[in-house]
Amino acid sequence: MTRYTRIPFPALRRLTPLASLLGGLLLVGHAHAFDPETAPKGVAEGVAQGQEVAIFAGGCFWCMEGPFDKLEGVISTTSGYTAGEQDNPTYKQVSAGGTGHTEAVKVVYEPEKVSYDTLLDVFWHNIDPVAVDRQFCDAGTQYRSGIYPLDEAQRDAAEASRDALKDRFPEGIATEIEAAGPWYAAEDYHQDFYKKNPVRYRFYRAGCGRDDRLEEIWGDDAPAH
Repeated sequence: MTRYTRIPFPALRRLTPLASLLGGLLLVGHAHAFDPETAPKGVAEGVAQGQEVAIFAGGCFWCMEGPFDKLEGVISTTSGYTAGEQDNPTYKQVSAGGTGHTEAVKVVYEPEKVSYDTLLDVFWHNIDPVAVDRQFCDAGTQYRSGIYPLDEAQRDAAEASRDALKDRFPEGIATEIEAAGPWYAAEDYHQDFYKKNPVRYRFYRAGCGRDDRLEEIWGDDAPAH
C-alpha cells in the first residue's frame, strides 16, 4: 500500500490548488508548541514533550486512523468523540445522535518529521468535503466532518486549506473548523479496528462506498486503499 510522503515543492505546483498551497505553507512553517496545561480535557493524554496533536473528524473513525498511521512521524491515532455537549459520552449515546459529538481521531505526531499541513492534506483527501451532516453511508451530525485546531497557527492553516478547495467544490464545503474542545477516547474495541478486525473493516468500508466516492471526488489524487 502506498505511503504518504512529502512531495518536493516544485512537484506540488502540478497538483491540486490545495497541494500547491500546502507546499508553500511547508516552506513558511507553522511554529507552535503544544501546551498540555492549556489543552482541552482529554487532549493531552498520551502526548510526550515535543509532540503535537491534531484533531480531525471524517465520518466513521475506523476509517480515519489508517491514513494517518501510514505517515512517518505520526506516533499514534486514537478514535474518540469531540465537539459535543455531554461529558464522558459512550458510543451508544453518540451514535444515537443526541450528544452533539462527532466521531473524531486524535493524531499525535512529531512536528520535525511530519507537518500539520501534511496532516491537513491527508485529511481532505480522505473525506467528502461537500457532505452535510454525514460521510458516505453514515448519516447524522455525529458523522459530520470537521477540523478542530488547538491554536491560531493550526486554525490559520486549516482555514487556508479549506479556502484552497473552494474553486474545486463550488457547491460549498460543509467541513466545520471549530476550536478544539474536550475530547473523549472511544471504547477500546474501536481502537485500531482496521488492524484488529481487517475482514469486517474491509467489508464495512466497501459496503459504505467510501473508496468509490473518494475516487469520484478526488480522481487521481484519491488515496490508495
